[in-house]
Amino acid sequence: MTSTTVAPQIAGYKPGTWVLDPAHSEVQFSVRHMMISKVRGTFGVKSATMTAPENPLETTVEASVDVASVDTNDNGRDNHLRSADFFDVEKYPTMEFRSTGVRIEGEKFLVDGDLTIKDVTKTVTFDFDFGGFGTDPYGNYKAGATAKAVVNREEFGLTWNAALETGGVLVGKDITIELDLQGALQQD
Repeated sequence: MTSTTVAPQIAGYKPGTWVLDPAHSEVQFSVRHMMISKVRGTFGVKSATMTAPENPLETTVEASVDVASVDTNDNGRDNHLRSADFFDVEKYPTMEFRSTGVRIEGEKFLVDGDLTIKDVTKTVTFDFDFGGFGTDPYGNYKAGATAKAVVNREEFGLTWNAALETGGVLVGKDITIELDLQGALQQD
């Protein structure tokens, strides 16, 4: 697939600074459990800002996630995830993402960037799907999108695991990260 750097025409796109609406946004994740099913969870977004110039392909994104907010519907598991075995939230309270580029490959809108978990930074690519733009009943101009990426948790130092008697391990390596996002264009 070839990548394009030509400014795409996106219906409703407006340049400016966009700030995430946390009441209408969520960071979700899933991981294999016991090699037979998936465990899903969420994180609270601490902040996210998108700076959008005239050319959408020059957009930059910075986001921060509150790791202590992890919620998998199981307090024991959530506390284990917060511990030094996994995220070590006392030492590393946030996950950070900073974009390094935006590109289009075929029909895909891709955002490349540096994801930092604990003290490890790796390049990640999110596949974005724009939901569109619109004005809410209060006059705020909003944008919606979903995004998805898969990362290997062990590359970020999240290596805790337990062997199963039947073979395999308790926690899979690949984490699917899914974002449901809504942001508002900041008024001058």
